[in-house]
Amino acid sequence: MTDHPSTYKGQDCHRPGIQWDDRASLHHVGDGDGVLDAAKGLRNGTFADLVSHMMLMPEHERKDYYIEKLGDREYHASEVEELSKRDDFPRS
Repeated sequence: MTDHPSTYKGQDCHRPGIQWDDRASLHHVGDGDGVLDAAKGLRNGTFADLVSHMMLMPEHERKDYYIEKLGDREYHASEVEELSKRDDFPRS
């Protein structure tokens, strides 16, 4: 067990306990482990920011990206779409 529920490895992303302000990074599926650089318009940020950023991408491009929540796991396009629909997702 770690410092809070959202960092428990293997936790289902649809359960309560998502920490929207956790640090995360956006990756391109074909680029291995490297975080995409700012020149490509991608960034590190909070988990909520990157979910929002990914949802602004055209639907056909989302499948090429994933969010890695630091200390947790990877979230791919279908999971990101589900997360953006959650009642507790911070909307601005």
